[in-house]
Amino acid sequence: QVQLVESGGGLVQAGGSLRLSCTASGRTFSNYAVGWFRQAPGKEREFVAAITWSGGSTYYADSVKGRFTISRINARNTVYLQMNNLKPEDTAVYYCAAVRPSSAGWSTLSNTWGQGTQVTVSS
Repeated sequence: QVQLVESGGGLVQAGGSLRLSCTASGRTFSNYAVGWFRQAPGKEREFVAAITWSGGSTYYADSVKGRFTISRINARNTVYLQMNNLKPEDTAVYYCAAVRPSSAGWSTLSNTWGQGTQVTVSS
């Protein structure tokens, strides 16, 4: 089973950038598609972006399309989320997870989540 740990969050002004990292332990990391999700206070967790195991295909929520870029380097067991032109509404705890496509979009392979990384965008 692969375990993922998020890092790279912080406080940034609107219009700024951050790069989040999702680092995996386990030898089979490259076998999994990986997704980023976020949860703002008082809201449900929502899908942000996903990348296939090879990195050949990426998927984004409409709200971040054109501003966020997901990528991965399997040799480093890491998936990145480059976030540009950040907006106050991007403020949330960001989580990564191994995922698979489903009829509802992307579903996580595990029912547990890591601690996430806090992103706060000030106006």
